[in-house]
Amino acid sequence: MRADAVYRSGRRPRQTPVQSQSPFRRLARTHALMAMGDAAMYGALAGSVLFSLSPDAQRDRVLLYLLVSVAPFAVVAPAIGPTVDRIPGGRRMVMQITSVARALVYVMMAFHVDDVLLYPLIFGAMVMQKTYAVSKSALVPSVVNSEAELVEANSKLSLISGVVGALAIGPLVGIGKLSAPAALFLGAAAFVMATFAANRLPRDVVAAAPPRREERRELRSSGIVLATGAMALIRATIGFLTFHLFFWLREEYGLVQFGLAAGASTVGSMIGNLIAPFLRRSIREEVMLTIALGVIAFAGVGAATTGGLGTAILLAFVINFSSAIGRLAFDAIVQRDAPDANQGRAFARFETRFQLAWVLGCLPSVFFTLPGEIGFLVVGLIGAFASATYLLGWRAVRAGKPVPLSLTARARKSLAAEVARRRGNTPVKGTKRPERHRSRP
Repeated sequence: MRADAVYRSGRRPRQTPVQSQSPFRRLARTHALMAMGDAAMYGALAGSVLFSLSPDAQRDRVLLYLLVSVAPFAVVAPAIGPTVDRIPGGRRMVMQITSVARALVYVMMAFHVDDVLLYPLIFGAMVMQKTYAVSKSALVPSVVNSEAELVEANSKLSLISGVVGALAIGPLVGIGKLSAPAALFLGAAAFVMATFAANRLPRDVVAAAPPRREERRELRSSGIVLATGAMALIRATIGFLTFHLFFWLREEYGLVQFGLAAGASTVGSMIGNLIAPFLRRSIREEVMLTIALGVIAFAGVGAATTGGLGTAILLAFVINFSSAIGRLAFDAIVQRDAPDANQGRAFARFETRFQLAWVLGCLPSVFFTLPGEIGFLVVGLIGAFASATYLLGWRAVRAGKPVPLSLTARARKSLAAEVARRRGNTPVKGTKRPERHRSRP
């Protein structure tokens, strides 16, 4: 890799044997502590606070959370993100600020478990959680030795969060039932330790300069645009299915059954992250993404024809399994097709878009509860649409043809044409442009 490419990407050179820990291990330790802190909040509030609300009250709380969580990504991130990227240790600083803020929020929550102030604190903690996810995505390229390790590093971090969450959630739920404040204090302690662990992360600049024309061109290439749209639909599907199962299973079966579905989702993500690196060694990234989308489509339609609790749990497993494979394929496509782009800045921006897609996917299932089979069919239809559009676009790219315009792009193009027509910049149908007379020499 060229020296200027290393500088633009913010990656550190290979560590010497004198150093005891690699930067990735330090990030992995920080990430594990963050995951433990997340599990503490869910364990403290499960069954005693959030799940004891009526379904209508839960919808109001969830909608408020979605609106609050989408604000920093839609407004703050585009303005603050580039500035933070150019500060030495900027993303590391954001991770430390979010961990300190979450520790303080947890302490405040411990004293307000039984009053209305608890809910704004929960929403604030969740916003900090999303902010950390974006900062972590930007920091990963600076803790690996080469681009070849980038995709595997993202897969390992996802696996770490799944394992830690699965191991910690059981004991924390038990502690939360005995004393919710005790579980919250444990979570605050985990975030304090994460703050000190993050202090040992690299202070490299994520993006020292604004994006160059070459970087913009590569990140807007046909393959990356298609993969981004596919991953956004996958994340929207997960958001829709999560809250569909939450409200539907609560009404039809109970919270224990939703817990089984949530556990199946975690296991699916873990297995997907384990298998995906091996799949990448044998098949192309586009094939991996196509398979992931196809599995989502067939699983959703198949679940709609059978229905039932067991089908819902299996569907949660399959969708999150496919999402893990699709995400690793997407990371590999960006890494391959945009070699001159700043990976930290690029992945943070993509993660922001995917968070927005997740929020938008949550909204329909929060507004109203669909019958189980209808919700499964919606999942299958989204997967089928994403699979068809990605496959057609990929074939067009391989054939050297332009990528078919999306519905949004077509609407934007039609609107621009209509505005130009009204301003007189384009001729009305049936009329001719006035010919310009050339002056004779």
